[in-house]
Amino acid sequence: METVFIAFGSNVGDRFDFCDRAVTLLGLLPHSRVSAVSSLYETEPVCDSTDPGSGWFLNGVVEIETDLTPASVLEVCQEIQRALGRDEEQRGGPRTLDLDILFYGTQMVDTPTLTIPHPRLAHRRFVLAPMAEVAPEWVHPVLHRTMLDLLDHLDDPAKVRRLPSPPGTRYGSRPSCTASPAHPQQL
Repeated sequence: METVFIAFGSNVGDRFDFCDRAVTLLGLLPHSRVSAVSSLYETEPVCDSTDPGSGWFLNGVVEIETDLTPASVLEVCQEIQRALGRDEEQRGGPRTLDLDILFYGTQMVDTPTLTIPHPRLAHRRFVLAPMAEVAPEWVHPVLHRTMLDLLDHLDDPAKVRRLPSPPGTRYGSRPSCTASPAHPQQL
């Protein structure tokens, strides 16, 4: 079994519902189990080379133990995105759901369709905040720094705030995390 971390986010429609459905569907993966789910974080959109729209995102991270290959996990994530109405034609635009594989154990994958660790995760507060909540001592296999260290030294002005209710509660209970006292709700 490998430990896999998947980031999820939504900024259109019923964001809470899309995040709940994503966590629930990831919990149904064959040969897998959800071992942790972060809180939901409301985050302002980050405009780099794309325009995700003006709607704020709900973001979080799911930790899964799985026997699936990285390519299979990607395939399932893409199918979940499609099933929940993701517009693949507008990949960088507003989205009902975005799923990104952050880590697949300590493996490094670099193919035309998949890069693991996710290449931008160390620069994005909306990814590091929930990741540090789920696995603060997880070490980035390329940067050799923990998630908590990356978050503590991050130079990202984006606003991110933790919401009180965990995702995945609408469609069934899932393991969740509690906030670290070192990181208050407003990050």
